[in-house]
Amino acid sequence: MSPRGPRRSAPGVPPEGDLEVRHVQPYQAIKAYRCPGCDHEIPPGTGHKVVVPLAAPELRRHWHTGCWSRASRPAGPGGGDGGVSKGRFPSGRNLP
Repeated sequence: MSPRGPRRSAPGVPPEGDLEVRHVQPYQAIKAYRCPGCDHEIPPGTGHKVVVPLAAPELRRHWHTGCWSRASRPAGPGGGDGGVSKGRFPSGRNLP
């Protein structure tokens, strides 16, 4: 941590360090928030993620679930998959 306090991450970039990520159910979402991933509003009644840096809980942010999924995916070779899912269907068949 810098002498000026915890460092804020750039817009659309997940914070560094250990994080607690919680899902907020739609019935729990009673306020509007601004998603740092897309800079759009998360309206009340919308399920989303709350991302809390353990070293600086006061810097928690509310993210759209899709924005968080894209932002937290590793970048580079072997990282992001360009939006294509890879793995297995619940039935055990391989994905194309």
